[in-house]
This record gives sequence, structure tokens and C-alpha cells, in this order.
Amino acid sequence: METKKKQTAENYIKEIRSKTRRIFTSEQKILIVMEALRAETSVAELCRKYAIQESTFYKWNKEFVEAGKKRLAGDTTREATSDEVAELRKENQRLKELVADLVLRYDIVKKSLNNLE
Repeated sequence: METKKKQTAENYIKEIRSKTRRIFTSEQKILIVMEALRAETSVAELCRKYAIQESTFYKWNKEFVEAGKKRLAGDTTREATSDEVAELRKENQRLKELVADLVLRYDIVKKSLNNLE
């Protein structure tokens, strides 16, 4: 019986932690990694300053370095910006409406031709 209460309490704490977890933007992550590259403070101090785990920092650092390697190697493929995605979605919707309109017109013409026969 007590293990159920303990399990529920643990789950409750995990839920609270996940809901209150800070989410860093990519710009914030880059600034933190670059601050470490300047070597003015230790990684441990930097992690305390931003209240992040060292493992998190090292993960960001690895991702930063890997992205730099890809870019320098000539891999210029990049993610679409949110504006580009929004524009593509608008165009996609417009094209779907155009296809629907053409299918409807086709059906009307086909029916009218069948009625003439």
C-alpha cells in the first residue's frame, strides 16, 4: 500500500519537474556554449550560473561543434525557417483548393457531356 503512495508521489514530482523545466532557445544555447569557449569561467561555474547539468552543456557543445563541422565541410543544407514553412503551407492549401476546383469542373463537364449523348 505504501509503495503505491510513494510511486504516486514520485510520479507527481516528476510531472512537476517536467512542467517547470526551462526550455532554452537555440540562440541561448549558442551563447552559453560560446561563453564557455571564451574560457573566462569553468564549465562547472557556467552550469551553476545557468542552472543546467554539465551533461546538458556538453550535449549542446557537441551539437554546436558538429553543426560547425558540417557547415565547414560544405554541407549547406539547412532547416526551413518558420516563415518559409508558413508560406509553403499557404501555397499547399491554395494548390489543394485549385485541384478541388478543377476536379469539380471536370465532373460538371463530364456529366453535361453524358447528358448530351
